[in-house]
Parts: sequence; C-alpha cells; structure tokens
Amino acid sequence: MDTHQLAVARRNMVDCQIKPNRVTEPRLLAAMGAVPREAFVAPQLRGVAYLDEPLPLGAGRFLLTPMVLARLLQAAEIQPSDVVLHVGCGTGYGAAVASRLAATVVALESDAALAAAATEALAAQSCDSVVIERGPLNQGCAKHAPYDVIVVEGEIDFLPDALTTQMAEGGRLVAVLREDAVGTGTIWVKRHGRVGSRTLFDAAAPALPGFERVPGFVF
Repeated sequence: MDTHQLAVARRNMVDCQIKPNRVTEPRLLAAMGAVPREAFVAPQLRGVAYLDEPLPLGAGRFLLTPMVLARLLQAAEIQPSDVVLHVGCGTGYGAAVASRLAATVVALESDAALAAAATEALAAQSCDSVVIERGPLNQGCAKHAPYDVIVVEGEIDFLPDALTTQMAEGGRLVAVLREDAVGTGTIWVKRHGRVGSRTLFDAAAPALPGFERVPGFVF
C-alpha cells in the first residue's frame, strides 16, 4: 500500500471499526485517525495494519485490535493533564495514541527488542511526551507513580497489587480481564484509597506475559 491507501485504510478503521462500537470521544477518534498504525508493525505487515485483528509483534506479543484499544482508552477518560502508565507497550502504538490525550505517557516494556522498536517508532512520530521504561510488566513502574491512568495492553488473569498501589486517588486502570475462559474489558477505579472494578464489554485479546494465575496444588 502507498501512503494514500494507508491513509484511506486508517479513515476506514475509524469509521467502520471504532465508531460503530460505541466509541464517540472526539479527541480519541482524532488520535486514532492521526497515528499511523503501519509505523508500529514489521514492514511485511504494513499492508494489513488496519485489519480488525491483533497483529503479531514477535516474542509472543501482539497489538490489540483497534476496537478493543479504543474502547479501553475511552473508558479510561484520559485528560490533558493526566500521567498515564502504558503496561506492555510493545512497539509503542497504544502509547502513541495515548500521548495525544495525556500530558505524559510512561511506556513500560519487558522485552528489549520491543522496547528498542518502540523507542525508534515513537521518535519517528515525534511522540516527545512518551518515556520508555524497561522492567517486569506485572510490577508497573513505581518511580514515576502515582498514575492518573494505567492501560494494560493485553489480557490478564488477575490484577497485581503492584499496579493498584501505583494508581492515584481517582485513578483509572483498564485491561481485558479473563475469567471463566471469557475476556471482558474492565475498569478499576480508586476512590478513598480503595479499588473497585466494573465490567465494560466483551473482548478478546492476546494474553500478556506475567499476568497468568499459577494453578494451586490439588491434593
């Protein structure tokens, strides 16, 4: 695909995948329409960058489908003054979109190759408000906490305490939570120091390493 064709595909993604799935926030729609998804995947995948499916990044990691990412970001209600932690940033696409909504995005990645690819891709897109950090995904990034918003890019079996403790008062955390073999977009909100959750929508997403439940012993 040439540049024009990719721009048309990006518009179609917004109009045919995102808007029909109850995503209405104007700033988010503008961000999704502006960030070139093809710049965050391998060259051989650029022609399919706007398909409504996860895209492989290597190391068993994937970009979320545009619809799932958009619905999670809309639920998070990112404000222009917010500091966002993006857990499992991969090559940086979700962080690039979030950077158009927030003041600062801390993009956490555990895989060295993906972190390097994210650094390069985000620099090429002039995403100067994104800081890349390396470390275990399930531990968050305490040195920049607390966060107004935490976005977990992938499906998780449970939410670690390390992430909830890094939420600011009034903070929101969004992820795809897998329970009883079913995935749901879920939001956690911290109020008066306590964290409560609410199911948002049915969702399928690739599992994020480090968030698997360890099976208990059976006697």
